[in-house]
Amino acid sequence: MNTTVRNRRWTNLAVAGAMLVAVVAGAGGSASAAPLPTASGASTASAALPPLDREAVRKAVAGFPDAEINGALVRIAGDGRPFGASGGIGDRTTGEAPDPEGRFRIGSMSKVFTATVVLQLAAEHRLDLDGTVQQYLPGLLPADFPPVRIGQLLNHTSGLPHGTSGAWGDGTAEWFVAHRFDSWTPQQVVATLAGQRMVFAPGTGQQYNGFNTFVAGLLIEKVTGHAYAHEVRHRIIQPLHLHDTTVPDRDDSRLARPAAHAYLTVHDADGTGHQVDVTEQSPWPWAEGGLISSAPDLDRFLTALFQGRLLPAAQQELLFTLPDVPNVDNPQCLPGQVSACMSMGLVRTEINGVTLWGKTGSRPGWTSGMFATRDLQRRMVYSFNPTSPRGADMRYILRLANAVIPPAK
Repeated sequence: MNTTVRNRRWTNLAVAGAMLVAVVAGAGGSASAAPLPTASGASTASAALPPLDREAVRKAVAGFPDAEINGALVRIAGDGRPFGASGGIGDRTTGEAPDPEGRFRIGSMSKVFTATVVLQLAAEHRLDLDGTVQQYLPGLLPADFPPVRIGQLLNHTSGLPHGTSGAWGDGTAEWFVAHRFDSWTPQQVVATLAGQRMVFAPGTGQQYNGFNTFVAGLLIEKVTGHAYAHEVRHRIIQPLHLHDTTVPDRDDSRLARPAAHAYLTVHDADGTGHQVDVTEQSPWPWAEGGLISSAPDLDRFLTALFQGRLLPAAQQELLFTLPDVPNVDNPQCLPGQVSACMSMGLVRTEINGVTLWGKTGSRPGWTSGMFATRDLQRRMVYSFNPTSPRGADMRYILRLANAVIPPAK
């Protein structure tokens, strides 16, 4: 195995952290480092938001392509009819702009689907969130690991390590282009935990880690007796009529009806560079980051989730409750933040003082996110197409965030 979730962590989490830094910044661009509350809060209502400035949103996704981004799309809802916009180039062959209703690889937003299924199983009393991984999946984790609770997987307080550190390539576009069709099973991924040390005792801190979600996906399969993809389709995709959302087979690299092609810039020996189409790539991150969807589907999913259509009240509240533990170098949280910022499935953040819940995601060629106020007064799904596997620079997301929810005047 020559790559692991460490590769996903490098490509996804720096981008996720950038999103959280960006969205709290005001017009001056300085981010607050004040810790967020460690409880869900007494009210689910947002203060009245100003009407959406559609022209500002259009401008925020305009100006592409440039040296870092080929194109971008965004969908805003909650203020009248949903509004979609795109800019730049989605297909370098035809010159067409990204399709705001097209499909893209959603990366770590897949984790929200996985967490939802686990919470549904808890509501059905088919698993106990206080039960342990060792109880449900004996022998999966190294024998010397302490008991890890199922709920700790979902809110990233498990303390699990990040697996073998030297097996994920060198992080360059050249490496990814050469290895983009490589694929590994969830069992192979989790096996790289062998010989590693826990980061902290379970339940004593929060650190974002894709290994938690690989284990959660295996738990779903063990408890239900069905494939992870079957459960996501049966429980979420089909009931919500998410026609663009799929859990592709591990070896299926295709992406039908893409919103935009993904290109990475590969550097040549003579110092020049050229772009390689990586739209087709292995979806091996699976329950952790392998799903495909579209902005309309993700908006529909997030709306249903916040409305309580997928979870009973007790389990839904867990989506909006942060654990009372310290942040342990969690790239999902703000720089300098001392407390947790992730619930059992979502990230809590702010845009110019307005609280939103959602999730970011990344795969090489895409940097995406979905966020909404808890009362759904404003919802946002976006996707950028960066030319580096490191993802989109923070300033692009900051520009969009400030257009969607501008600073108070």
